[in-house]
Amino acid sequence: MSKAKYKIIVVKKSASITPHMQRITFTGDDLADFPDNYESGYVKLLFSPDGKAISDRHQTEEEHLRRTYTVRSFNRAANELAIEFSLHGDKNGPAAAWAESTQPGDRILMAGPGPAKLVKNESDWFLLAGDMSGLPALCCNLEQLPNHAKGYAVIEVPSEADKQDLTVPEGITVKWVISNPGENSDALLDEIKPLDWKDGDPYVWVACEFNSMKKIRQYMKDVHSIKQGNIYISSYWKFDRTEDEHRMDKRMDSMGPVRQFIGGMVAGVQKMGLLSR
Repeated sequence: MSKAKYKIIVVKKSASITPHMQRITFTGDDLADFPDNYESGYVKLLFSPDGKAISDRHQTEEEHLRRTYTVRSFNRAANELAIEFSLHGDKNGPAAAWAESTQPGDRILMAGPGPAKLVKNESDWFLLAGDMSGLPALCCNLEQLPNHAKGYAVIEVPSEADKQDLTVPEGITVKWVISNPGENSDALLDEIKPLDWKDGDPYVWVACEFNSMKKIRQYMKDVHSIKQGNIYISSYWKFDRTEDEHRMDKRMDSMGPVRQFIGGMVAGVQKMGLLSR
């Protein structure tokens, strides 16, 4: 990505939403052309390997870390962009550690936004599920649903204190799952399985940890017939893997079994130094 495409954004305020969720509001002249209606889309923020924010457009080398976050809201009148950071205590990576310590006036480079992943509001009903990583995007989806919407929102959080007051239509039932993220990949699926499957065509939207996502995806394939184009299932992170490693795992997962096998063999040969990259 060219240096000109990076925006410099400035921390305006930072607030703790729950013990494991930090909302940072950014401003800055570079947000003047930020597009409207990109809530639930994504941006990429740049950090150094030791967790420092990169704020100089001339410092965009490949070794810098690019971390993906959801556009929680954008207020054009106030020129404010809100992004929520999931925190993991002692397991915090560089980006989350920065989010906990950043102060108003701090600057950082941002790329994006990427496309929003919103449910189809004309669907008969909705099933939304996610963990802390997917919660900002899940909330964006809930907030734009029509008033008559019905269905479920199943949300995995690490503690009772991480439950949030959500804006949801009256027909949406919210179910909270208290589980250590990534350590129990069955937690979300175990709460989804007993749900009363309603009549009509649902829209299924899921964003969570990689292993949890795979189990939910397989369950939907084996048990429920979802209309093509009415399902979005994605992993936003993987337990005990960096974002870059997770991205490689997602790429492999998107391949068929044969291509996965070939890709694994090539990677093994490359690792032994027998085949150049």
